Amino acid sequence: MKIVLAGPRGFCAGVNMAIETLETAIRLYGTPVYVFHEIVHNKHVVDRFVREGAVFVDTVEEVPTGAVLLFSAHGVAPEVRRVAAERNLVAIDATCPLVTKVHLEAIKYAKGGYRILLIGHEGHDEVIGTMGQAPAAFTLVETPEDVDGLPFGPDDKLAYLTQTTLSVDDASRIINRLKARFPQIIGPPKDDICYATQNRQEAVRKLSDGADLVIVLGSQNSSNSQRLAELARDSGILAHLIDGANEIDPGWFRGDETVVITAGASAPESVVQDCVGWLRDRFSATVEERSIREEDVYFPLPKELRAVSASRQTGG
Repeated sequence: MKIVLAGPRGFCAGVNMAIETLETAIRLYGTPVYVFHEIVHNKHVVDRFVREGAVFVDTVEEVPTGAVLLFSAHGVAPEVRRVAAERNLVAIDATCPLVTKVHLEAIKYAKGGYRILLIGHEGHDEVIGTMGQAPAAFTLVETPEDVDGLPFGPDDKLAYLTQTTLSVDDASRIINRLKARFPQIIGPPKDDICYATQNRQEAVRKLSDGADLVIVLGSQNSSNSQRLAELARDSGILAHLIDGANEIDPGWFRGDETVVITAGASAPESVVQDCVGWLRDRFSATVEERSIREEDVYFPLPKELRAVSASRQTGG
């Protein structure tokens, strides 16, 4: 068996920032630190922080008055911030800057009188937060077929935005359908799908050529991880999305396959190495690291956390 470890894989800059933010908040404030929704969509990461004293909540009302509340990497609606301020919470914003970019575009288009067509998945935390920037302006579009049923005409001011973790190909199909039906529609000057999502998808597309199987490490509620598995399947390659080595089925293998292993942007490298070890032990697999691109993007901690950290270090 031959294992091809795809790169880039695993944590992106936004996930690294969110995880470091929660680690720092726990160190500075002690526990519990409350987190609005999962910090990132990964079971291993969430379980680890639960053990360390983080409390994940789905409503701000669950957080005691005056407590520390961290907003996850997926971003939140202004209404969530308003309620947090009303409850006198110490709010720390770990929203990925690339999601914030989409929020700012939404606000700009809404102020300009545009109807905004958001390409994304209903119920995803990022979609809820983005649509919450201007609820009256948004219509969600999930498939190319949805475009045909939109109740707009040639005189409507229309703009589109996308969820940052979509399949590039899926988003392009919907955008092309929108432009064909509504030639007047405008979009952001720079693609909303984040660099890490695009890089991981490109790596799977290029490195799985000729492979027998693709294993994607990531949780089922991780949009970008789901897209990686779908991308492989669309190429006719068997693909499995799993949380860790304990979910590997020996029946997937003969023992002489070429197996591509990658990881979604919220999956820790440790689970990748666990899977590599599992396959090595059972099939004497060899491992080849192949990367299509280097990533050097870094996002600093939220300014409110940097200020507290600096104050503590100087004794303020």
